[in-house]
Amino acid sequence: MTASRARYADSLGIDDLREAAVAGLGFGTEPLAPFGVHPEESRGRRYPEPVSPTRTPFQRDRDRIIHSTTFRRLKHKTQVFVFHEGDHYRTRLTHTLEVAQIARALARALRLNEDLAEALALAHDLGHTPFGHTGEDALDACLSDFGGFDHNAQSFRAVTELEHSYAEFDGLNLSWETLEGLVKHNGPLTDADGRPIGRHAERGLPVALLAYPDLYSLKLDTHASAEAQCAAIADDIAYDAHDIDDGLRAGLFSLDDLRPLPLIGGFLEAIETKYPDLDRHRTIHEITRRLITAMVEDVIVASVNRLDELRPRSSDDIRQAGYTVVTFSDEMAAVDAAIKGFLFPRMYRHPEVMRVRRDADRVVKDLFYKYVSHPDFMPEEWRHGLDMGDPTALARRVGDYIAGMTDRFAIQEHRRWFDDTPELR
Repeated sequence: MTASRARYADSLGIDDLREAAVAGLGFGTEPLAPFGVHPEESRGRRYPEPVSPTRTPFQRDRDRIIHSTTFRRLKHKTQVFVFHEGDHYRTRLTHTLEVAQIARALARALRLNEDLAEALALAHDLGHTPFGHTGEDALDACLSDFGGFDHNAQSFRAVTELEHSYAEFDGLNLSWETLEGLVKHNGPLTDADGRPIGRHAERGLPVALLAYPDLYSLKLDTHASAEAQCAAIADDIAYDAHDIDDGLRAGLFSLDDLRPLPLIGGFLEAIETKYPDLDRHRTIHEITRRLITAMVEDVIVASVNRLDELRPRSSDDIRQAGYTVVTFSDEMAAVDAAIKGFLFPRMYRHPEVMRVRRDADRVVKDLFYKYVSHPDFMPEEWRHGLDMGDPTALARRVGDYIAGMTDRFAIQEHRRWFDDTPELR
């Protein structure tokens, strides 16, 4: 690890950074690397604004996201469990804050722009529906004849269109770099000829993205900045560690069930050896904190090695690399896959979770068809400017309205219009 860091520091010609690496102190006190996104080189905003005398463009982006209505709603949106399950389980808000912390740690270690990485982490789940992925699946089914639903695209739509707080524009008018990272943090969306690739190859680009008039200026055929890649891998790390935490605390699986898993089984054995009388609560926390630390350190080393090979001199060199630079090593990628393979049947498809998912699916679909048949049931601001005779426009507007709901508001609205609202617990 230290040798890799030292080689990397030496390639940049920064003596004190090399010394810090050799000393094992890590990065974080030096200026931005040349391949980081430098705020003074920002490509600006869709609607030009005066430069702030006190904040960089990405600090302003971060602050706008935090102060947005959409961000506040994350407090009452489910991660895996609905809110009735207890106050100690993650919500979209707590998950988002955990992702932001990890993204900043990675950006600091790699001498990237921490503010941009944090802004992207804070915005990455803004488009999530109530009831976690169940709500997304339900809305996607309801909108299947009208372009479908994609939560990543909805996050982009939230910050470019759905926020209505500013006098001079809709959305948050975020910087080009933040919008680019939000769209492409999971990789390119098209090939060089503009054809959708990856998960978009079959269905095409989400309509929520296509509605943005400057979409292709975001260069959909390239990777995003290293800062966006930090936010993406931070999301994976947070999911792995904290879904294990929530699953254990909910009793969906036991500590003994984790013993066969690579890395985690070793952590559990080491914890039991060093602390033979440790209670279950502290044992769970020790596992998750060690897992986060191991994954973060692995990403730093693997990324430094890739950077050492690529030798990027600008953020565009990262975008044009043709592969993800901030990523796990092959060994840790196998651990990540094993954890996800464990969690899918034991947590995400656990019979109790599936029972709640079925009820949540019905709530979302009931609401969708109720509002489509009775658009006057939506608040006036959601009906404003809507062509009631356009089925696609109506369906998309209803989708936007439901996607923005919290779990508890969706349940409250269902009780308002129906007599058989499920308990969802």
